[in-house]
Amino acid sequence: MIKILVNDGIHPLGKQMMEAAGFQVDTDKVDQEDLPKVLPNYDAIVVRSATKVRQALIDQCPNLKVIARGGVGLDNIDVDYARGKNIQVMNTPLASSQAVAELAFGHMFTVARSIHDANRQMPTSGDTEFKALKKAYSKGIQLRGKTLGIFGFGNIGQETARIGVALGMKVLPVDPVINEMEIGVNVFNSDEVKLSVKLNTVSLEEMLANADFISLHVPFIGKPFFSDAEFAQMKDGVVLVNCARGGTVDEDALLKALESGKVAAAGLDVFENEPTPRRELLEHPRVSLTPHIGASTMQAQANIGQELADQLIAFFG
Repeated sequence: MIKILVNDGIHPLGKQMMEAAGFQVDTDKVDQEDLPKVLPNYDAIVVRSATKVRQALIDQCPNLKVIARGGVGLDNIDVDYARGKNIQVMNTPLASSQAVAELAFGHMFTVARSIHDANRQMPTSGDTEFKALKKAYSKGIQLRGKTLGIFGFGNIGQETARIGVALGMKVLPVDPVINEMEIGVNVFNSDEVKLSVKLNTVSLEEMLANADFISLHVPFIGKPFFSDAEFAQMKDGVVLVNCARGGTVDEDALLKALESGKVAAAGLDVFENEPTPRRELLEHPRVSLTPHIGASTMQAQANIGQELADQLIAFFG
């Protein structure tokens, strides 16, 4: 019997599919330090972002045939080493793209109208305080007509572009590999009414100089993509959204840019020190915060579970 350890959770649909295929699926969480004792008994491990599958652990698991990641990024897995040991590495690049893109725009809308801060400041009684807040939050901005920079034009970046185009934003994507992409935008949720827009990628310098909003959709490569030098090239009053990975933005540089006004506001779903983000960000009045929930919608989790199950069943079938 094929034995699969699902260490960071999976939607019940995915578990049911694998059990129906005759697999033993164990979903009790194993602490990272205990994995070398437990994982050698399994044919496959399914993880998300919490569990790390590094070279030392791989070497201790001679029976391991598959490492499956529920999500897009693979930075918590030593992919090349695993594949060099003939271990299949899988992920689900399409299942959660829409969920992450929608959260990115949730942050954009939130900071554009100061919803996050207004929600905290709403008075429980008294019309004087209410009127003062109404005046304080009367200088919001609209997204239509603004320029959206997208850093990373893979599946999530493309989904972000679709929403931006539908909102009437000018989209400037940046990607080291993709030069152009045709974006299909459904109108009124109809397959029959569709816009097709060809987007050409631009240089990082052009995007930074022109974007009113910047959304990151890249993996973590061991160092930040955006530090002091990149912030210096941005327009004054830019909005930065990171629903990608903690560490892709230098948080010291971001805080300096927020204090100087270079960055008007930020939306963050990921942090350098998860699960304990720094207090300066948590308490900043111009930062909208979520606890790494980009792919955490019911629809996305069902899609991820089904896609993982399909891949594992096909591999072991």
